[in-house]
Amino acid sequence: MPEFPHDSVGIVTPEAAHFADPLALACGRTLPAYDLVYETYGTLNAERSNAILICHALSGHHHAAGYHATDERKPGWWDAHIGPGKSIDTDRFFVVSVNNLGGCHGSTGPTSVNPETGRQWGPDFPIMTVLDWVHSQARLADRLGIERFAAVIGGSLGGMQVLQWTLSYPERIAHAVVIAATPKLSAQNIAFNEVARQAIRSDPDFHDGWYADHDTVPRRGLKLARMVGHITYLSEDAMGTKFGRDLRSTDLNFGFDVEFQVESYLRYQGDTFSNSFDANTYLLMTKALDYFDPAAAHDGELARALAPAACPFLVVSFTTDWRFPPSRSKELVNALIRADKAVSYVNIDSPHGHDAFLMPEPRYQAVFAGFMNRVARDLGLEDRS
Repeated sequence: MPEFPHDSVGIVTPEAAHFADPLALACGRTLPAYDLVYETYGTLNAERSNAILICHALSGHHHAAGYHATDERKPGWWDAHIGPGKSIDTDRFFVVSVNNLGGCHGSTGPTSVNPETGRQWGPDFPIMTVLDWVHSQARLADRLGIERFAAVIGGSLGGMQVLQWTLSYPERIAHAVVIAATPKLSAQNIAFNEVARQAIRSDPDFHDGWYADHDTVPRRGLKLARMVGHITYLSEDAMGTKFGRDLRSTDLNFGFDVEFQVESYLRYQGDTFSNSFDANTYLLMTKALDYFDPAAAHDGELARALAPAACPFLVVSFTTDWRFPPSRSKELVNALIRADKAVSYVNIDSPHGHDAFLMPEPRYQAVFAGFMNRVARDLGLEDRS
């Protein structure tokens, strides 16, 4: 057996749940049947009261912690916070991490076969919303015998799902952790998403979304979309510290090839992403981001929209996050206070921009672990504080 870090969940195996009952979607269409791929870490207690749901961000998936194989180079995307003795302590919590519908990592999405046509769904796959994801996650909870989550936790787009959980299923969530998120996108964020979508849609290999039929992938568009997105995930300080204006060689080439280290980094990120993510899924995920606005049905009054919520909240933002800045988290916090909800808020000083929610910042970990100790105490679980 390989030697994993002592606080790792070790080797994990994804599971799949098939749902034969149709799922009515916010767009007005119905998904006749679907699969959800998920992972679990830890042990569900006899009372089934210690379950934690992890909601992923735009390019995330179900592999949040541990390793799929002994030679896997990197652990799951949130391994810094999930494992024995970590903030989300798998010695006391049973953690569920699911790949959302419309994804490209096993759950039913554009790359799945449409049973009515026998071909990939492609661009015919229904537009998804945060509400649709939450409904499907609730069905998975039913399948797992979980009536109420001890906490639902997520960052970025995952934080939006957490917020929707408190509104759609308030009786099924005991605590909410919303990290680096927003109650709705700003016009600037929608603009960034549209530039990314147009980069993909204008790629000659996109073929109106039917690229699989042409045995091709719109890699150039995906690469550009990821490059644009990645710039927004990092802070100016982080980029300056990491790359500055460093050149790959000692002399200027006076051309358009890669010369600066930051150019090389962005191209590498774009190339890697274009080989692992589906273009139609990227379009769907960014649209779900754009559409999320629970206050829209309440004349823009967020406090009124939050009325159904019945659990304590932890809201976390990061000082250099300009994609979802602290001002947007404060907007949520103020609305929760106006709605007379219990909320704790912290703005973490971090140089890492939006990506800080993925990292093991000491103060972030301390706040996160402290709140999770509260979750454990509220449920009568062992306290490791």
